[in-house]
Amino acid sequence: MPTATREALVPDFQPLDGSAPVDWLISDAPVAYEDALAVMESRVAAIAEGTAPELVWLLEHPPLYTAGTSAKTEDLLTPDRFPVFAAGRGGQYTYHGPGQRVAYVMLDLKRRQPDVRAFVSALEAWVIGTLWQHHVRGERREDRVGVWVRRPDKGADREDKIAAIGIRVRKWVTFHGISLNVDPDLEHFSGIVPCGVEAHGVTSLVDLGIPITLPEVDIILRQQFEDVFGETRLVSE
Repeated sequence: MPTATREALVPDFQPLDGSAPVDWLISDAPVAYEDALAVMESRVAAIAEGTAPELVWLLEHPPLYTAGTSAKTEDLLTPDRFPVFAAGRGGQYTYHGPGQRVAYVMLDLKRRQPDVRAFVSALEAWVIGTLWQHHVRGERREDRVGVWVRRPDKGADREDKIAAIGIRVRKWVTFHGISLNVDPDLEHFSGIVPCGVEAHGVTSLVDLGIPITLPEVDIILRQQFEDVFGETRLVSE
């Protein structure tokens, strides 16, 4: 498998104090969005207080739309199609649903770098490294958050979004995170203007011709996360 040139992508985001590894949790059943928000709120508070370790939580949601703090009403094209939730994270409208790997990232930036922009860059590098291991070249854009894939088969200037990033930070502890399209129903994105970008489309690993499952992607996600952010330990619910 290819190796990503990570030095060109992101500064070192390993913990500075050599403390406990990050808890790594995978939920097998879909998680209701309200339940996920409640868990994040509780865990972020505990991390900030020093009473719980950092956590990355991998899950799927049932079909829904979330509105970030910059969401525009006119970008919700079919408001009655799926439930719509105010997310509290940065960004605009995003779709979540089966076949999409959502990773909620709850890290203490005081242990690493208290730099939100660098943290977003690190998340992008994590996704780009994961895609590269599947022979997909993901790219970042200065004017668009997320990870993008060139689609010359659909036009000279066509780019599709394969992963969204939206975060929130409280007392230097992060929550929300990334969503990587593995094999979601891409038609479900038509109910919104994804992240406010009308000029480009949305794609997934399977749409790009890579037959892969969420558990297979999870293995690479964990490896690439550790390269950027440090050691993890698998925990159960």
